[in-house]
Amino acid sequence: MEQVLKSGSGWRLGWNPAAAEFQGLVGSDEWALELTAAELKDFCRLVVQLAETMTAMQAELMDEEAIACEVESDLIWLEAAGYPMAYRLSLMVQTGRRGEGTWAAEAIAELVQAARSLPGF
Repeated sequence: MEQVLKSGSGWRLGWNPAAAEFQGLVGSDEWALELTAAELKDFCRLVVQLAETMTAMQAELMDEEAIACEVESDLIWLEAAGYPMAYRLSLMVQTGRRGEGTWAAEAIAELVQAARSLPGF
C-alpha cells in the first residue's frame, strides 16, 4: 500500500504504512498530529460515526438549537459542537504522547469524506 496524503481547506489526513511507529496524520492548516495505525483507524471510525449522529440529530432539533456530541475509544476522543449541519470538531489523543486539535465547521464535510475513503480504513 502506498503513502496517502489527502488535504483541503482547513484539514489534512494521511497514511504512511512504511513509517515505523506513526503511520497516520491528522491536522488542519495550523497544526498536525502523527497517529499510530490503531489511533488512525479509531479516528476514521469515530469521525464517521459522529457525523452520522449529527445528521440524525438534525431532525430532532429546532433550527436555532446547538448541540454537543462526544464519541471515544481507549485511544481517541472526539467532540462535535455546534449545529447539526455546521459544527466544530475537536480531537484528543488519549494515549502515550497525547495531543489535541480542532477543525472549523467549514472543514468537516471534506474531512469526513476523506476518512471514509482512506485506503484500509
